[in-house]
Amino acid sequence: MPADPSTLSRGERAKYYATNLLLRGIIGTVMLIPYRWRIPAMGWVVSRLAPITGWAKRVRDNLALVVPDLPEAEVARLCRAVPDNAGRAVIELYSGAAFAERARRAPVKGPGLLALEEARRDNRPVILITGHFGNYDAARANLIGRGHNMGALYRRMANPYFNEHYVHMLGSVGQPIFEQGRRGMMQMVRYLKDGGIIAIVGDLHTHGGESLDFFGEPAVTSVVPAELALKYNAAMIPVYAVRRPNGLDFEIIMHEPIAHSDPITMTKDINADLEKMVRSHMDQWFWIHRRWKPYMPHQDDGGDAG
Repeated sequence: MPADPSTLSRGERAKYYATNLLLRGIIGTVMLIPYRWRIPAMGWVVSRLAPITGWAKRVRDNLALVVPDLPEAEVARLCRAVPDNAGRAVIELYSGAAFAERARRAPVKGPGLLALEEARRDNRPVILITGHFGNYDAARANLIGRGHNMGALYRRMANPYFNEHYVHMLGSVGQPIFEQGRRGMMQMVRYLKDGGIIAIVGDLHTHGGESLDFFGEPAVTSVVPAELALKYNAAMIPVYAVRRPNGLDFEIIMHEPIAHSDPITMTKDINADLEKMVRSHMDQWFWIHRRWKPYMPHQDDGGDAG
C-alpha cells in the first residue's frame, strides 16, 4: 500500500487520483445535506453503486461460502443493506463533531465497561478488540467522550490520495493513531507499555496470521493483539457499536474480557465472539471484505483500526 504516489506508475496515479476525485465529490455533495438525512443518503448511494463496484457480488460470494442455506430473499437484502451500512459509516466519519456528539450519547451495555474502568484504576493496559461491524468508530468516540483516551491502529489504504484525508478524519475522532507497519507497531507498543488503551479492528485477512475458523471456514487472523495482551498483561475487551433501527444512533456493547491463555486460543475466542454478534446483526458486518482469502506466509503487522 504505497505511501508516496511517486512509487506508482503513471497509469496507477491517474486511476487513484480520478477515484479520489470521484469519492471526494460524492462525499462533498452529501455533506451539504443536514445530518439527519445525510447518513441515509450516503447509505443509499453506496448500496446503489454496490453492483457496479463488485461489492454486491462479494457479499453474495461470502454468504454462499459460510451460510449457504440462507434464503435468496435474505441474501438479496444483505447485498443492499451491507453496502448501505458501509456508506453510512464513511459519511459519519466525515461528519466530525456531529457524529462524535451522537456517538457519545449512545448507551453502553455489558460487563466490559466495568472491566475497562477497573483496568484504568489499576493503570493496567487495555486492548479494545472489535471488527468491521456497525460503525466501530462510534465506540471509540463514545469511550473517549467518557474520559477513556485511547490510541488506535489503522491500515493504510491503497489509494494514497484518498488515504491522506481519510487518516485525517480518523485522527479527528481521537489521538494518537498508529499506522500498521513496523514503525507504527513500535509506537503503539510504547503507548501500551505506558498503561494506555488501544483500539484494534482485528477481522481482516492478515499475511502471516493464523488460519482460524470464522463462520466455520478458515480465515487468516492476526494473533498479534493476543500476544500483546499476554506480554503486557493488558485486559482484552471485545467492544461493538451496534447501529440501532433508526440507522443513526448506536448502542455500545462491551463483553467480558477475553481470558488470558495462549495467543491461538484467545484469537479463537475473539473470532467466536464477533461471529455471535454478526449472526445477530447480519447486515452490520462488512461482508464486502475478502475475509476468507488463502493463507500466505508473510510478516505480520497486527490488526487494524479501519
